[in-house]
Amino acid sequence: MSTPRFSCADVEILLADYIDQTLLDRDVADLKAHLATCASCRELAADAAAAVNLMERAAVVEAPPELVNRILFDVTNGASRKVVKPRARGFFGRLAQVIWQPRFAMGMAMTMLSFGMLLRMAGVRHLADLSPVNLYATVEERVARLVDRGVKNYQNLKVVWEVQSRYQEWVAEQDRTRAETGEAGQNPEQQRPAKEEEKQ
Repeated sequence: MSTPRFSCADVEILLADYIDQTLLDRDVADLKAHLATCASCRELAADAAAAVNLMERAAVVEAPPELVNRILFDVTNGASRKVVKPRARGFFGRLAQVIWQPRFAMGMAMTMLSFGMLLRMAGVRHLADLSPVNLYATVEERVARLVDRGVKNYQNLKVVWEVQSRYQEWVAEQDRTRAETGEAGQNPEQQRPAKEEEKQ
């Protein structure tokens, strides 16, 4: 007769899968072989199977809807609060309790991140850069750069360029028309009666 592959410790680990019938076939055969040779494991398997059968026969009980509210109230404000969350003593204990709240910690982290981003955008690299003169000079320089970039982008726009070129062409055409009428020495309104006299 061959020796079983599983030890008693292995049987204890695999017993739940064996009772639920989710164990592989080859493992089931080896486990049954061990149970046939070991009386204590056989007794353990019988007790576990009986407990599972008893639980399956038990009726499903639904918790009343107010139970969750009662538990939450008891944990946060009731008698259980002292066990779950003991009250802090002294000023520093209460301060630490406030500081370690997730909302406060996340708010502080976001504040520090925001200040860090603002200082980085302002060009602050050292503590000496935080003097009012340096901050003003840095902000003024950045605003000037921003305005220059905006003007350059505005001037480089194709639509603006086309509008400006057409406007310049129109102005040049107006100047030519004025120059031609100026060479004749008369306004176009004065030329009209002279032409009518020639026709007569």
